[in-house]
Amino acid sequence: MRTFVIGDIHGGLLALEQVMQKAEVTTEDTLIFLGDYVDGWSQSPQVIDYLINLKSKQKCICIRGNHDELLLSWFKTKTEEIDEEMWFKHGGEATVQAYKKVSEEKIQAHIDFLESLKDYYLDDENRLFVHAGFTNLNGVIWEYFPKLFYWDRTLWESALALDPKLKPDDLYYPKRFTIYKEIFIGHTPVTKIGKTVPVQKACVWNVDTGAAFKGSLTIMNVDTKEFWQSDPLNELYSDEKGRN
Repeated sequence: MRTFVIGDIHGGLLALEQVMQKAEVTTEDTLIFLGDYVDGWSQSPQVIDYLINLKSKQKCICIRGNHDELLLSWFKTKTEEIDEEMWFKHGGEATVQAYKKVSEEKIQAHIDFLESLKDYYLDDENRLFVHAGFTNLNGVIWEYFPKLFYWDRTLWESALALDPKLKPDDLYYPKRFTIYKEIFIGHTPVTKIGKTVPVQKACVWNVDTGAAFKGSLTIMNVDTKEFWQSDPLNELYSDEKGRN
């Protein structure tokens, strides 16, 4: 039995199928998905179908991403609570077009799935899995604004800026990095800092390797840190633009 963490998928079903095969995932394995299942490539509905089916076969923890919340808001209120123009620029247009071919019955099942997503997951080894981050210095259970779990970027920015010479017991060491053994996030692609594989800074592991753009999707063994990657998404979907 192994535990895997999977980065942001953004409608790239072909990539998800690839990494599942490369890692030789079995029904005995636990899968932790970090969110952003939709927006980018053309197969957002198929990704959610895949995850719903997968959850019926094995232990899957599906965490809420900001794009998943945007889609849920669109299903429920259309444009009342979201800036549709902005959303469309960041992958939402491909998702809306894809759902024009989906039945109302299936859409309701997808709404149920989106409503079931977790804000975060904390395992028995004090490892935190969250889409974006948190801001409360005492940890996730004290977070006053739950939306920060899937919108925050300060956790990753702080990890990137942290002086490696600082020790955890230093007065100026960020308290957020002392609460959990490890923190696994997505949300901000490591391609923004010129990387193509998972990056560790302090206790934070970022496994979003840019699948929404021209990067690959990554699945990583949380214990050994061995990882597998798909082909670049712009190659798998060569006739689409994704979020590029």
